[in-house]
Amino acid sequence: MNTRVPPQRLIATEDDVTPMVLAAMDQTTDPRFKEIITSLVRHLHAFIQEVRPTEEEYERGLQILNAIGQQTDDTHNEAVLICDVLGASTLIDLINNDGMQGETMSALLGPFYRGNAPHCGHGESIARSSTSGDPLILKGRVLDVNGAPIAGAKLDVWQASPDGLYENQDREQDDFNLRGLFTTNKDGEYLIRTTKPAGYPVPVHTTTGALLRAQNRTPMRPAHVHFIVSAPEHKTLVTQIFSDTDEAMISDVVFGAKEQIAGDLQRHDTPMADYPDQVPPFYTCTYDFILKPGVPTFPEPPIKGKVS
Repeated sequence: MNTRVPPQRLIATEDDVTPMVLAAMDQTTDPRFKEIITSLVRHLHAFIQEVRPTEEEYERGLQILNAIGQQTDDTHNEAVLICDVLGASTLIDLINNDGMQGETMSALLGPFYRGNAPHCGHGESIARSSTSGDPLILKGRVLDVNGAPIAGAKLDVWQASPDGLYENQDREQDDFNLRGLFTTNKDGEYLIRTTKPAGYPVPVHTTTGALLRAQNRTPMRPAHVHFIVSAPEHKTLVTQIFSDTDEAMISDVVFGAKEQIAGDLQRHDTPMADYPDQVPPFYTCTYDFILKPGVPTFPEPPIKGKVS
């Protein structure tokens, strides 16, 4: 005897699919998860009905999703990269870190953060390999939203070389080249010596590169230096300081450049009394980071080590 209770209605047309899927998930007990997954289904189904892909196009889309996972490993995160160039990462960043309490605006962590950078003294250089490019001195203070200096704040800093490669992409660079962990002094001041960065292309040998080529888009990022700034009882700031032309920043392939975090680099062609040991030409950039109250959090490194 068949005791199955029949549904109120079996699927008859495409318009029946979404309501039936949502009904199947209606017993989800976690309210936030239910909100997210039901919204995902509604938007996914609406996208499919708007675009109306062929079966071949649908299969190609599944192949792309598979490729993103297959192309992600300890030295390359394709999922992060493709979300970056689609603007999703910057949108998530702005939703969660809008700078409305007076703090420095955040920016993307990026796929090349390693963590465990060497501790550096005040004014020490993070250029551990011989690199092209002019010297750069980064200086400033870490402050709270009331303008008071924060002593003992940590600044985890990293950047690509002037050749456009992070050291965990490049076998020729010394381990932890252009990476360091600095601590502010009693006046909240930091001083970092490095090399002036240059713009560089994001990796284009995988799925994301194919997407950019299909859209006739530049793969370039403007020149920048990454920072994670943290202190007890303050929200950890993940940001970048940009230093490039307006055109380069506007066309940033990951939409990460923001006016508030554009640094003003000053070129010096003659010696400066403040830096008597620095041979011209060199650049300086002064930037104060402002942290808002909160609980410190520390991101997990997307890449655990150097390429082998």
